[in-house]
Amino acid sequence: MFKVNENYKNLKASYLFKTVATKKAAYAKDHPEADIINMGIGDVTLPICPAATLAMAKEALAMGEKATFKGYPDYYGEPYLLEAIGNYYKNSIGVELDPEEINVTCGAKEDVSNILDIFSTDNRVVVPDPVYPVYLDSNIMDGRKVSFITGNVENGFLPMPDESLDGDIFYICSPNNPTGACYNRDQLKVWVDFALKKGAVILYDAAYEIFIEDADCPRSIFEIEGARRCAIEFCSLSKTAGFTGVRCGYTVIPKELVASDGSSLLSMWKRRQSTKFNGVGHITQRGAAAVFTPEGLAQIRANIAYYKENTRTMMKTFDKLGISYYGGKNSPYIWLRCPNGMGSWEFFDLLLEKANVVGIPGEGFGKSGEGFFRLSGFGDHARTAEAMERLEKLLG
Repeated sequence: MFKVNENYKNLKASYLFKTVATKKAAYAKDHPEADIINMGIGDVTLPICPAATLAMAKEALAMGEKATFKGYPDYYGEPYLLEAIGNYYKNSIGVELDPEEINVTCGAKEDVSNILDIFSTDNRVVVPDPVYPVYLDSNIMDGRKVSFITGNVENGFLPMPDESLDGDIFYICSPNNPTGACYNRDQLKVWVDFALKKGAVILYDAAYEIFIEDADCPRSIFEIEGARRCAIEFCSLSKTAGFTGVRCGYTVIPKELVASDGSSLLSMWKRRQSTKFNGVGHITQRGAAAVFTPEGLAQIRANIAYYKENTRTMMKTFDKLGISYYGGKNSPYIWLRCPNGMGSWEFFDLLLEKANVVGIPGEGFGKSGEGFFRLSGFGDHARTAEAMERLEKLLG
């Protein structure tokens, strides 16, 4: 008889975001008159920019004509999109990439999991705590040994390595989900030097890079000297361009990144992709390429500015209430300390029941998240302001 992957039995029984949704739905059912404002959402709410939608519409029409119909796309991304991404890195970030190092995929969430296919399960993995659950769960599914490096108030939720830290694969997310904290250049240089010394690899999640305002906070780890020999970078158009329902991202693996036996991680990833993945659809890729045009970039930056106005509204409220928090400036998320020493699920229930506001309990992101709470800037200006008025009335 067939056998299942026993590692799945080591996963937590409940998934954080499913639990939040279930509790919200149950409350709404019992209180149909309640006007619930969802501040926990990690999804965008503004439409995809016109430049991208027009490009996708044109491509869709072209696919309906015999003369312009196309079959399978390139496994790694069409040349025009690879060029557009490379130009974005060069002109907006100041990083030169070879188009072959860029691999277009369905999104960063998939890639931070799928990349594990090219690594042995014997590798020791280190993830930050608090942590985006996918990093942890995908490694548990594979049976890897996972340990944690703690983010807390003392280090500003930006944990740093020291000689006692041991591992082969290190996850870094900057700006961080859920805390919104962002590493500066000096801090990332310490991480890169550490990885090079240890012969380790950094899996660098840069999904929120476009939210960074501080010039001292890199938008790509490849801005740091030496990173091309120890890092893989994951990027996404989900939050950058509203592609959460379209699905497109890209992973950058430098040619210099090789294993101890000389194996090229880029070559291994390309083999993995050509075996298990048939490429991102032509319609999506055309839309993605349009995002990186001058018109597209202007439009998506206007959307980012809209979301960041929401985080400024939240920051003003918490400053007024004297509640400490992280994130906001370089991130769409606010990571606040629960008032009066409350637990994160306790605070969740209080907000839902007394203010009809939903957020994400920090405990769901790991042990170090207990006592903290994530609120999102992905919402409407008026609804965000209304939610903050409710919180001020409740907590003031």
